[in-house]
Amino acid sequence: MLWITAASRGPQEHGHRRRLASYRHRERRKDGHVLHRSKRGWVWNQFFVIEEYTGPDPVLVGRLHSDVDTGNGNIKYILSGEGAGTIFVIDDKTGNIHATKTLDREEQAEYTLTAQAVDRDTTKPLEPPSEFIVKVQDINDNPPEFLHGPYYARVAEMSNVGTSVIQVTATDADDPTYGNSARLVYSILQGQPYFSVEPHTGIIRTALPNMDREAKQEYDVVIQAKDMGGHMGGLSGTTQVKITLTDVNDNPPKFTQGVYSMSVMEDKVPGEEVGRLKARDLDLGENGLVDYTLLDGDGINTFEISKDSETQEAVIKLKKHVDFETKRSYTLKVEATNPHVDPRFISWGPYKDTTVVKISVEDADEPPAFMAPGYSFEVEENAPGGTVVGRVHAKDTDIANSPIRYLIPSYTDLEEFFSINPEDGIIKTTRPLDRETQAWHNISVSATEIGGHHQDAKVRVNIKVKDVNDNAPEFATQDEVLMCENVAPGTAIKTVSAVDKDEMAHRQHFHFSLPPRVANNHNFSLKDNRDSTATVVVIRKSFSRMTQDVYALPIEISDNGVPPLSSTNTLLIRVCSCDSKHTILSCNVEPLFLPAGLSTGALIAILACIVILL
Repeated sequence: MLWITAASRGPQEHGHRRRLASYRHRERRKDGHVLHRSKRGWVWNQFFVIEEYTGPDPVLVGRLHSDVDTGNGNIKYILSGEGAGTIFVIDDKTGNIHATKTLDREEQAEYTLTAQAVDRDTTKPLEPPSEFIVKVQDINDNPPEFLHGPYYARVAEMSNVGTSVIQVTATDADDPTYGNSARLVYSILQGQPYFSVEPHTGIIRTALPNMDREAKQEYDVVIQAKDMGGHMGGLSGTTQVKITLTDVNDNPPKFTQGVYSMSVMEDKVPGEEVGRLKARDLDLGENGLVDYTLLDGDGINTFEISKDSETQEAVIKLKKHVDFETKRSYTLKVEATNPHVDPRFISWGPYKDTTVVKISVEDADEPPAFMAPGYSFEVEENAPGGTVVGRVHAKDTDIANSPIRYLIPSYTDLEEFFSINPEDGIIKTTRPLDRETQAWHNISVSATEIGGHHQDAKVRVNIKVKDVNDNAPEFATQDEVLMCENVAPGTAIKTVSAVDKDEMAHRQHFHFSLPPRVANNHNFSLKDNRDSTATVVVIRKSFSRMTQDVYALPIEISDNGVPPLSSTNTLLIRVCSCDSKHTILSCNVEPLFLPAGLSTGALIAILACIVILL
């Protein structure tokens, strides 16, 4: 029989001897009788070695002893398996098993060994080999650890007490099945009274009502995990938890002033910015957005309000022109509101605010203003230089009411037909004007303040040159008349008409006649048709081209203008050879055209020839 005594305390034994079980093996003798012999076998339970033993001597694990050991030293005890010879050694004579090194359960929790008793001389097994387990008994040598710390968590401000924020978890490397070495309890070391932690789950919850992000946004919380169920002597570990309060819309917009003052120059144009103001909202993001509205005031139709989406400022702009001389101040009532209101906090009060904006109009040095947007005058053509055309008038609209100086810019009157009195704005001609050359003169007049910033303004002046009867009528066309030699007396060979350069020509009546010196000629007569035309009629029976091939007939044309004007125009008549049907066969001449305006000497020479020829 083999016995082993466990030296270290285990969960099932306390140093008592443990007997190896034996079994019987039946043998059959030669004579047929069956003999029974007991064969010893090893039955091992597990043994324990306390971890982290630091004593001066090796720790005794257990003692091996066989019934066949008589103490004469013939039995040798052998140990093999995990750590045999290095960690665990056996006295081959006494069977004492020792652990020679400090063991750490967290590195290896158990070792499997094999024990055997053999004959020292022959090494023949005296007992069959058997395995046994040496377990390293845990001690509380590992503190709890937070493997995922530090932690970061967020929770909405104004959350109810008990709102879950985050769960922290610690681990303990000690044996959770033995004692309380790995039994953890959580507690809060820093972060009270704002937060609490559940001792067995590590869930952090809010502990204070109405925590306000605008007052304090971040909290540094320290959580401790302690083993041994939190009792004295237990090991502990801590972790940091940074908790941030997220924003909710719990603040209304608020103007920093009850009254804002702004000013605007009267020369600003609609659409220009007048000023800015801002309602402060302590909330963030969408919760801090603010809209602005004009509620009331005498400037509600003169100014408009919008929002700068980047700065959240109210921008007041000019909607209509303002005039310092007419109205010098305006008042606006502005409202700021939250577009997104959290229904949970509606009862806390209106999420809006109002303020008053006073806008003063500043006097600008405005340019002079003409009394009319433009001027139109008339002057007769041929009027002598110095004739008054008209007067323009401008005044300074500013309070200073500075005197005005007038000027015609040279680029609008290149030939300087007009002059202007710089003090009173009276425009005059510098010389006679000809309507037929230029019927309209479009000039500009500038008015400049004397003193100040010399502001100026310009106005358009249109001057019409009125017509007078200063142009005599003349032939409408200057073509040559072709006449057959055998033309019959009384034949009308030409109807003449007249034109007049004067404006009223279309309403005038032209009279045609032969000058007295040729009125009784024997070749041609002239009939006034009384419709501003006249007909040339042949008187003579026949003509000879060989005798005279060209006749010059002077015709006097007069208008009915005031005073009436007249001119003498010459009609050239060429004699041609014709057949019996009065079809022209030959004239052998080029058409001759006389200019409309003949000199006096030329007309006298022509008339002299006519008198001779007639």
